[in-house]
Amino acid sequence: MAGEAAWQLVRQADQLFIADGKKIRILRPTSDNKEEIMQKMLGRTGNLRAPTLRRGNTFYIGYNDELYQEVTGS
Repeated sequence: MAGEAAWQLVRQADQLFIADGKKIRILRPTSDNKEEIMQKMLGRTGNLRAPTLRRGNTFYIGYNDELYQEVTGS
């Protein structure tokens, strides 16, 4: 999913957990800067980074061991 289509998917989300290397950034599309969010959630090709998981109104974008341990509870 490319740029603006990806933004339309997440723009009303409560939170985005975005894996950024070993860090996890928590951003809120309704209040945080759109350009910063787009920069973090899109890969080099301009597409939504994988994996992307939606649980309710929260998105988990990119891969980080700690993040997915939290999501899966393992």
